[in-house]
Amino acid sequence: MGKYFGTDGFRGEANKNLNYEHAVKIGRYLGWYYGARLGKKAKVVIGKDTRRSSYMFEYALCTGLMASGADAYIMHVTTTPSVSYIARVDDFDCGIMISASHNPYYDNGIKLLNSHGEKMDEETILKVEDYIDGVGEVPLAERENIGRTVDYEAGRNRYIGYLISMSKYSFKDKKVGLDCANGASWMIAKGVFDALGAKTYVINNEPDGTNINTDCGSTHIDGLRRFVVEKGLDVGFAFDGDADRCLCVDEKGNVVTGDHIIYIYGLYMKERGKLLNNKVVTTVMSNFGLYKALDAAGIEYEKTKVGDKYVYENMVKNGHRIGGEQSGHIIFTKYATTGDGILTSLKMMEVMLAKGKPMSELAKPVVFYPQVLKNVRVKSKPDAQNDPDVQAAVKKVADDLGDTGRILVRESGTEPVIRVMVEADTKEICEKYVDSVIEVIRAKGHME
Repeated sequence: MGKYFGTDGFRGEANKNLNYEHAVKIGRYLGWYYGARLGKKAKVVIGKDTRRSSYMFEYALCTGLMASGADAYIMHVTTTPSVSYIARVDDFDCGIMISASHNPYYDNGIKLLNSHGEKMDEETILKVEDYIDGVGEVPLAERENIGRTVDYEAGRNRYIGYLISMSKYSFKDKKVGLDCANGASWMIAKGVFDALGAKTYVINNEPDGTNINTDCGSTHIDGLRRFVVEKGLDVGFAFDGDADRCLCVDEKGNVVTGDHIIYIYGLYMKERGKLLNNKVVTTVMSNFGLYKALDAAGIEYEKTKVGDKYVYENMVKNGHRIGGEQSGHIIFTKYATTGDGILTSLKMMEVMLAKGKPMSELAKPVVFYPQVLKNVRVKSKPDAQNDPDVQAAVKKVADDLGDTGRILVRESGTEPVIRVMVEADTKEICEKYVDSVIEVIRAKGHME
């Protein structure tokens, strides 16, 4: 990770630690980098979510791009995966998504995608960061070389058509609830489900610039749980602000997490001989119950660091077809290069219809273990993590738990914090073991 860009873009509160000048400079550098530097006029596609500040950042990015000679193709309000898809299939030099995903409305972010619709490589991002900090100069385009903006709503429509084409089944007579989080999916998701024949019921699809993710969507799913039960729906799907995540609610109102989704679709692929390498990809934060269910199904798995970026890198490197995070970032590499919440919902509908089973039955084998996670503020994360006594305490917990649970101790990527997490048969056992490790960290003088 660089100075400004983390694993999911340059994110911060709008006009505080992420301001319009940053956006202009990002546009200036990318317009030059992909254009004059390579001897051609650059083409960049841009999308945004529904935050008030997204319009400001859109215009700032376009200003920078055009000043450097690039043409900016504007998809307007749309989802992150739609920008990824269009960057890949419509021969753009790169894509930019303006969104802070599941964060509150006053935050925003700038995500950079390469011409394959993947997160941009670290080398290019570091060059962008240098330019933001005043390293080097980028010439202004002149005369006929100055760029322009192009309305590219057609790109969003093309993506909608692609999603519709993904379904093998009609959704006729299926009652489906959608929580659009007052975010980017509000203009897309209902149209896709309607076109496939579903009886679609939508909540949180009236964005006003300040209500994105507010008590709604995949991070606040209780509203959808009540809605599904009250309306007697077959299933519900909740998206986040930029719709790269999806969580489900079964017909009984129970939450179906990203871990459940990986199991459900991984098993479906295995049964049809489509699960390449017989493996799925998870992160270290997936619940122990997922691994028990995968073991019982004879499905192998790999674990990566937290972040869909690392999941995708592992999948591409090793040729795996499905992976993701408990939070609902699910990647199907046959169909997309990033997490896609609406695509995930369509894939869950496919399994329900192919097997003729309700979502509750499909998710039943994944029984979540109680989990306790505590954050410990420390003076030095490496010193605390590598302390022999701390490591010995962690090993003792792991040995005591055996195959009845697990312990995970990891450093926060953004704070001076060590996270201590235990999953076991009861919450009391989790508490006991988490506290035993924290006590060693305290006794060795690592805590602030």
